[in-house]
Amino acid sequence: MIAVPRRLLWVGTNPGGGGTETHMITLSRALAEQGAEVHCLVHPQGRIAQALETAPVARHFGVFRNSADPGGIRALRLTLRGVQPDWVIGSFSKEYWPLALISRSEGRPLALFRHMDLRLRPSTRWLLSRWPLRLFAISAYLRERLILQGVPAERIEVLANPLRLADFRRDFTARTWQRAALGLTDEDFLVGFVGAWHQGKGVFMLADAINAAHATDARVHGMWLGGGAHEADLRARLRDKPWHHLLGWQDPATPWYSVMDTLALPSIEPDTFGRVCLEAQACATPVLGAAMGGIPESFAADRSGLLLPAGNMACWRDAILRFAADRNLCAEFGAAGPGYARHFDAGIIARDFLASLAR
Repeated sequence: MIAVPRRLLWVGTNPGGGGTETHMITLSRALAEQGAEVHCLVHPQGRIAQALETAPVARHFGVFRNSADPGGIRALRLTLRGVQPDWVIGSFSKEYWPLALISRSEGRPLALFRHMDLRLRPSTRWLLSRWPLRLFAISAYLRERLILQGVPAERIEVLANPLRLADFRRDFTARTWQRAALGLTDEDFLVGFVGAWHQGKGVFMLADAINAAHATDARVHGMWLGGGAHEADLRARLRDKPWHHLLGWQDPATPWYSVMDTLALPSIEPDTFGRVCLEAQACATPVLGAAMGGIPESFAADRSGLLLPAGNMACWRDAILRFAADRNLCAEFGAAGPGYARHFDAGIIARDFLASLAR
């Protein structure tokens, strides 16, 4: 039997703060809390480095601007030789090949996570299909997509997207104060959106659905956290509609899940997972999710939320009105959310990951 790995080197030098970065932050911290010695090679000014500053994780610094970046390769070699890990872990596709080559030259096994549903380059497909490594997809949907692109099914394991449950709780104080600041009463019904304001995320369809619901029930409001490529268009569309509250990016977003009455994820293009749905459920907020990509894996349909046809404005309008009219149903769905979210607890996912690597 192979021993459980105790020393890990996770490489992720992307500077951003998206889902892949959040996954690395959450799981590396949880692995350390499970007793593993975790080292991370990260961008010195990036979001990952900032978030792990106070974590029980050893940070090393380097940057891969592309897969052939000499500085990144040098930093990786030096860190790998200094740490001597039981496993090397990677999350970003631009780092796959240098990780594969250097980890193999140093005799260290490699595990890669796949997060994005993007067309694989022939070289990446070959790497994921033939190279001696362990490949983890963050959802069953993404696993199926990789198989359709030619990666052998037996090569791909699914490891659920982790959530640090201690960071997500119902916040009654935030609900009281922030709703009052928005001019809302307990009778008003607030539909929240958290994420990129992008057409593919269904933001314009959701805006239309909220408007249509408001025309029937004036208590219906919308709250928008985020920003992005189509922010100017969305703000212009909602400029003269005071029942919409456009707050932009909020850090942290966590208290706002308690302020809203439901979280909507209306994507019309596939998401590999619906992390915001999971976060909302952990805060006892029911969700409305599109039947698209990996979103259905992120909540319990008809128990903690409603699964709705992607892009069907009338169905989304009716679902909003149903929740607004039946607060008992809304509360029942909200109460079921934390139980579902517990399946994604980072501690559980970390133990599963270490057990898988030991097999």
